[in-house]
Amino acid sequence: MYDIRLSKEFNKEFVRLQNKSEAGYKEEKYIVDLISRATAVLAQDKEAGSKIPRNLWPKEYIQKYNITNLWKYKLDNYWRLIYTISNNEISFFLVYIEFLDHTEYNRRFKYKGK
Repeated sequence: MYDIRLSKEFNKEFVRLQNKSEAGYKEEKYIVDLISRATAVLAQDKEAGSKIPRNLWPKEYIQKYNITNLWKYKLDNYWRLIYTISNNEISFFLVYIEFLDHTEYNRRFKYKGK
């Protein structure tokens, strides 16, 4: 079982989503459910996502999170979860960096026409 941690930015956005979900917003509830299901999978298998090639890593991620690996987990056909795998002397853990829709994912990773 792997520990899941949230980047500060991810946590802020996730709390906003949860609040809207609890207030009855359907899309936000759907996204919260997707992330919860992904967390259950990733807690068991840290490599359940797809590794993102280094040449596609946004410089912002490298600078802000000092990443040495980057992964995406396809939440559904439209939403993506971006995470990194880190460790300390005791264990491995995952850090959620961002969740984004497919259009923003393509923009962030400079995919064209996909």
